Parts: sequence; C-alpha cells; structure tokens
Amino acid sequence: MILLNPRRLDRHYPDARSQEVMRKTVAFFEKKGLNRLKDDFNQAVWYADFLEFIKEEGIFSTMMTPQSQGKEGEQARWDTWRICEFAEILGFYGLPYWYTYQVSVLGLGPIWMSKNKVAQAKAKKLLDEGHIFAFGLSEKEHGADIYASDMVLTSLGDGNYQASGGKYYIGNANKAGMVSTFGKMADSGDYVFFAVDSQHPRYELVKNVVYSQNYVAEYRLHEYPVTENDILARGDEAWNAALNTVNVGKYNLGWASIGMCTHAFYEAIDHASQRQLYGMHVTDFPHIQQLFNDAFARLLAMKLFALRAADYMKAASPEDRRYLLFNPMVKMKVTTQGEEVINLLWDVIAAKGFEKDRYFSMAAVEIRALPKLEGTVHVNMALIIKFMANYFFAPGSYPEVPRRDEGSDDGFLFAQGPTKGLGKIKFHDYQEVYDSYDLPNIHVFKEQLTLFKQMAMIAPPSAEQSKDIDYLLTAGEMFTLVVYGHLILENARIYELKDDIIDQIFDFMVRDFSKFALQLYSKPSSTPEQMQQCLKMIKKPATNTQRVQAVWNDYVLAMKDQYAMQP
Repeated sequence: MILLNPRRLDRHYPDARSQEVMRKTVAFFEKKGLNRLKDDFNQAVWYADFLEFIKEEGIFSTMMTPQSQGKEGEQARWDTWRICEFAEILGFYGLPYWYTYQVSVLGLGPIWMSKNKVAQAKAKKLLDEGHIFAFGLSEKEHGADIYASDMVLTSLGDGNYQASGGKYYIGNANKAGMVSTFGKMADSGDYVFFAVDSQHPRYELVKNVVYSQNYVAEYRLHEYPVTENDILARGDEAWNAALNTVNVGKYNLGWASIGMCTHAFYEAIDHASQRQLYGMHVTDFPHIQQLFNDAFARLLAMKLFALRAADYMKAASPEDRRYLLFNPMVKMKVTTQGEEVINLLWDVIAAKGFEKDRYFSMAAVEIRALPKLEGTVHVNMALIIKFMANYFFAPGSYPEVPRRDEGSDDGFLFAQGPTKGLGKIKFHDYQEVYDSYDLPNIHVFKEQLTLFKQMAMIAPPSAEQSKDIDYLLTAGEMFTLVVYGHLILENARIYELKDDIIDQIFDFMVRDFSKFALQLYSKPSSTPEQMQQCLKMIKKPATNTQRVQAVWNDYVLAMKDQYAMQP
C-alpha cells in the first residue's frame, strides 16, 4: 500500500537506523495518544515533550546532518527519500511537530552551504545536543522581499561587527541554538548571512505572532556582536544561499500535506462507514462514494508525484536541474491538492469535522497554511512558468532516473550554485510516458494538453498579457497539470498501479483542466482566438461505472478499519 499506515511501516529501509527513526517517532505519538495530541493543539502547548524525545533519540542529528559533516557509523545523511517519510509521519500526527523540524531544515541550509567550517562544527555539536534551528529571512515590513532587507551588519574595522534590525514570522526563534540571519552590509549594501544565538542578551525576542503550539517570532538584534566565525556567506553566495535553502526546504511542505490528508482520510472513511442515515450506511450513497473516490485519487496522485520528485531531487547535478520545476510543484500543487482533499472529506463528515477531539478539526485548520508558506502559490507559479517553453518545445536527453531509495546522501543540495539560468534548463520528453498508456482518460487529457500547446503557438500571450499575472497564473495551472500527470505516470509504472486507479486519477485531471480552461476563457484580456481554443479544451472525462466501482471497492473501502489513533 502506497499510503502511510503507522500500523504497518513496510516501506523499504536501506539501513537499521532509518527504520529505528521512523518506528520510534510513530511510537512516541501513539503513546501520546489522540486526546493529549488534541489538548496540546487546542491549548497551544509548546511541544517540549516532542523536542525532548528528539534530543534523547538523536533524531534531528541523524536526519539533518549531511554525510560530509557526520561521524563514522552514525548513519547521518541528508537523504531526500528518507526525509519524505519522516516529514509525512510528522504531518500525519500534527503540523506543529512537522513545523519545528521544517524550520530547523531551513535554519541549517545556509550553514551547510557555507564555507565556514567553524560554524558548521558548531551546528553539528548543537544538533548532537538536541537543539533546533531557525531561518531569519522575512521581515515585518517587507515579508520575503529579500531585496529590501533592513537587517544591517556594520563592520567595526577589527574583524568584528555589530548587527541591528528585526525579523518577523521566524519559527523556532525562541529556542534556536543558531538563527541563520539574512541582511546587508552597512557600508556596501552587499548581502550577508550570519548566525546568531537566540539566548544572547542583545537578541530581543519580541513576541510570538501566532496563537499556536509553534513559536513564530518577531525578534530584534540590538548592536548584536558578530565575528568572522559567525558569518556564513557574503554577496552573491548569501543571495544564492537564501534561495537555494528554500529550494531544499519547501519540498517538505507537500509531505506534511500528504501526511495530514492520509490521517484525515482514515478518520473520515471510518466515520462514514459506521454511520447510518435514512436506513442506509452513509457510504452507500452514490454522491458519498464519488466524494471519497475523488479524494482518494487526488491523495494518491499527491504522493505519487512527490515521491517521483524525490527521485529527481536525488539525481540533481549541475547538468541536471529538472528538480527546480518538480520541487516548487510539490510545494505548490501538492499542498493545494491537499486543501481539495480535506474539502472533499469535510463534505462527507460535515459537522463531525469541527469536533475538538478529532484529528480532522486540526487538519482542516492547518492544511490551509501549507500553500502560503515558503513562498505563496503565486510566487511558486511565477517560477514554474519560466520552464514552460523548454518543457514543451525543446526537450533534452537524460539517462532514465530509477527509484532512488538506496539511502544515499544528497550533497548537491548544499552546492546548487548560482540561482540564475532557469530558462536554459531542459526536460525529458513528457510525450513518451503519456504515449505509453492506452487508457480513456489519458487520451482525453492528451487532447487537452495538445490543444493547450497549440494555443501557445497560434494564440500566444500578447505583450500586455505577459505582464498580467492573473492571466499567467491560470495558464500556469494548466501547464502544471501536464507536468503533474507526467511524473504520476512515471511512478504509476514503477509502483505497478492498476489501470483502474490510473484512469480514475486522470478523470479528475480532465475535469481540472477543463475548469482552468474555462477560467482562462473568462479572463478580461483573453482574445477571441484564445477563447476559441479554450472552448475546445473543455472536455468531459470518459465515464466507466465498472472502473468507478472497482476503485471504490478495491481502494477506498480498503482504507476502512485500517487505522485509528488510540485516545
């Protein structure tokens, strides 16, 4: 079974330590129980018990130490495949637990990308001691607009510096052993990354800006003393570290969403199958079956895509930067699909989704956060659109990427280099995998994507439309669906999925493509030629009652009575 079931952790583990980390993490939460989990969430209790567990078991040190910084025999490495499951498990039990891990990933990014060996040794020591980390990038007045940073580092002329300024919406900044802080040099205006200690007297922890188990801080530095040993990067290297760190970290957001949706699905199917209305089980109603089928297909697609993206993250190199398209899609597409899954399940369980002692009520709130973190959907879509021309019209040639679950270290993620040149990145030909399937809804979807590609040639965006973000975002959604289906089909073959569930996935893909085609048709700036092409793209999925019933019986009902968290 591809979806996570904490009762059966049967995923491939390349080493004993990886299996130990996952099993002990699951055991911690299962022992804590749902009632305590929800009480802590509802009362916004800082997760000290979780961090103490992480410290005692050395889990963050195992998960977040690159092999180059590790000790012999400790099985520490930065392994995107292993990170997938860990992030999924944390999300499965609650976004706050995932969040403290995620923010530590971001905080460590500039450190592991740095040439500062002293800072790296300090970070490893702190990890071994169980500390968490923070990433001081965004600011109250500028958000994530790092061009406009007001954090200033002033040279004192003797190899020492003073830092002054504020940062805002910074997770873990109340307890972080090192806070990687982005700013500018006072004299030159050059970008700089430096590390500070959240417990230093010149570090003012202003407040927690959210009501949550997390501490999402506003902090200020008041002539904070900085030495050369604290400086992580300057100039272009600091700029690259900021963006490349987000490249590493934002991938995890999709996995938090997958974990939350999976837990919510177990709760929803158990509730619906056990409840009777009007003399029938809720799951006997046709519209309920449709909602569940759609939710399951979307959830499975989320995981198939994110797993396949992990393979490309691990295969990344200076010559193969395809991950820079697939990675933001895990952040943007998978997290927005997570919202859709929760919405569908909520339509099934209705008022039950508000109850304070249910996991679902927590997921329904927290699922909304993920599309809005590490760059909004709009920011990531603007990035994704840059790849469209080469993806459609100038494919490259690469060796086939297999499933990368061998347990290797992903050192390239901390040596990504300059962030420019996105328009030159090539992708393997998407048509090959689409043409290898003979399924009704894939045929319909191929007609839609062909029409979309034709529109780019016969009715391309005008100069004005190219500046119209509203227009481009919808066009980007349609392009994103093509890439989404591409990797889903690659992984469907790897996991040997049956035709019924693949065709069911493309049932919703056809509907979604039609929805965005209608939106593009309705844009104020759309031309008659574009409108005509959009109308051709609006298509109905191929219907097949036997397929729908097979998905219901073989996949959705198979989730019933498989997992329930103990009180």
